Amino acid sequence: MGELSTERLLLRHWRESDLEPWVAMNADPQVREFFPGLATREQSAATMLRCQTGLEQRGWGWWAVEVLDTSEFIGMTGLDPVDANMPSGGVEIGWRLRRSAWGHGYASEAARACLAYGFDELALPEIVALTAAGNLRSQAVMRRIGMTRDPAGDFDHPNVPDGPVRRHTLFRIQAPSRSR
Repeated sequence: MGELSTERLLLRHWRESDLEPWVAMNADPQVREFFPGLATREQSAATMLRCQTGLEQRGWGWWAVEVLDTSEFIGMTGLDPVDANMPSGGVEIGWRLRRSAWGHGYASEAARACLAYGFDELALPEIVALTAAGNLRSQAVMRRIGMTRDPAGDFDHPNVPDGPVRRHTLFRIQAPSRSR
């Protein structure tokens, strides 16, 4: 699996040219508001490498997101197996976009393509989403793409130190039923 596309976006493998905008994005306090802190250049480069490795190994994962009309890199979105130490299990959907890309519907558009891929190509029975409890913008995207909050699944993120972003909410969406 190489790429996914939507009306306005290309979800693709990472390129060397993505590193600088990715580093800048992860150094933006507003983009990183619901993370334990800003990411260093080295941390961003390591994350980008993990994203690319996942795509190469599985054929799906965290894709780089590009605006088709401008070829501008605006962030990432995708699907990834939930870490083994997390309470939800399964496969999660997520996104992170640079601030200039907020408010254009890109996160929802890219996420819908990922959901379709997860259900249609990977035959996943369910996809989950996790975010800091205070991240209302991300929760709004989750609702827009049809996900439902599972309050019983809310948890303290084991990889996040004590503080305001440790508490996480869990959202779920089931695969659409298929008529036979």
